[in-house]
This record gives sequence, C-alpha cells and structure tokens, in this order.
Amino acid sequence: MTGKNLIAGRWESTEHPVTFQTVDPKSNIPLPTVFQEATQSQIESAVEEAAHCAPEMAQWSSLKKANFLSAIKAELEANSTEIIEIYQSESGLPEGRAKGEMQRTLDQIERFVELLQEGSFVQPTLHTSGPDLRKMLQPIGPVVVFGASNFPLAFSTAGGDTISALAAGCPVLVKAHPFHAGTSELVAQAIAKVIETSNLPKGVFSHLGGQSHAVGSQLVSHPLVKGVGFTGSFKGGKALYD
Repeated sequence: MTGKNLIAGRWESTEHPVTFQTVDPKSNIPLPTVFQEATQSQIESAVEEAAHCAPEMAQWSSLKKANFLSAIKAELEANSTEIIEIYQSESGLPEGRAKGEMQRTLDQIERFVELLQEGSFVQPTLHTSGPDLRKMLQPIGPVVVFGASNFPLAFSTAGGDTISALAAGCPVLVKAHPFHAGTSELVAQAIAKVIETSNLPKGVFSHLGGQSHAVGSQLVSHPLVKGVGFTGSFKGGKALYD
C-alpha cells in the first residue's frame, strides 16, 4: 500500500501536513501505512477530470459498461487474499465475515453486469393516458461515494453505490473511510488497473483519503459534483447535507 491518493489514474504523494493511520481494533495498535489526506488542489483536479470525461462516459454502450464491471469483479477476485488480510487487520472481524462480505461485493457487481446485459432499463416508460409523459434514465455526471465504517467492502470503494453509478455511466470519486483506508486503497488499485489496461478515461474513477470532514465537505459542495452516495449515521449525513 502507498498511502497516496488516486487522482484520475495518478497515485499522488503530497506534503500535506495531515496524515493518519488505521488501527488494529484488537490490539489498539496503529498499522504501519501512513495515509495522506487529500489536498484542496487534488480534490479539485479529481472533480475536474471526472467532469471532463462524464460526457464521453455517458455515451458508453451497456456492453462496454458490463465489460468494465466484469473486469473489476475479476480483478477483485484475483486480489481477494490480500484484500481480506488487510480487511481483517483494520476491522478486527473474523475471516468468515471478511470472505462473506467479499462474496457479497462480487455478487453485487454481477447483478449490475446482468442488468446491463439484459438492457430493459434503458427503454422509456410511456404513460399513454393523458399527457405524453416519458421517463428516461440518463447519467447525471460525477458522483461522490463515501465508504461506510462498518462495511469495508460491500458499502465502500467497490460497493453498491460505486457500482451502480458506474453502471449508470457516471464517473465516481470515492472518499475512503479512515477506519479502513488500506482495504479501500487495495480495492481502488484493482479498479485503477482495470481502467489502465482497458484504456478508459482516467477521470472515470478517483480515490481520496482523509480523516477530517474537510475532504468530504469540499467534494459534496463542488458545483461539478452531481450526486452523492452516503451510508452512515444521521449526524454524518446531516453534516454533509448542511
């Protein structure tokens, strides 16, 4: 692990004074990797890159998006042993829970792959009685996803919020949860590798760390961000909303 932030395909180091470590909850001892909090300029770059590639991504076919998600699933499976090891170190949860959540994450991805391949969701819904009303589903643009504290995989970096946004054709900026920053980075590395090997626009995915509320606040208040996925406490969600 690097402890760096992924800014549209670039793992960037910074002289930012704010750093943090995850902690083994069983021993209360900090784990060795030092993570860097994303700077304002890094956040700005990540959002701008996401907004820049959003129009192109919105035109991706369902098949292209399905192939993208399938490749992410395969890369996560290939690196599952290392991911689960860090997951256990950061969460203190047993191997069975870690493997179960990994499988749930993979299953979620597969459900969206199947939906994209089936394709009926792209058809307009016609209301024939009365005025001509049509419901059309369109990508909205960059989406910020916040990792949940108690689900390091299924509700985090490659969890349901991220995968649904990618399936819809929206670039994603993940704000990693500081309790499992290492797990989040390993998953982000898998997604970044797929983007690189598939020759996709780098702005499709960024991964930003931070222990303070500053990173999340800057992300959700940015005018180019069009959606937010958040799983957490009422207090945390209200803080982001306000």
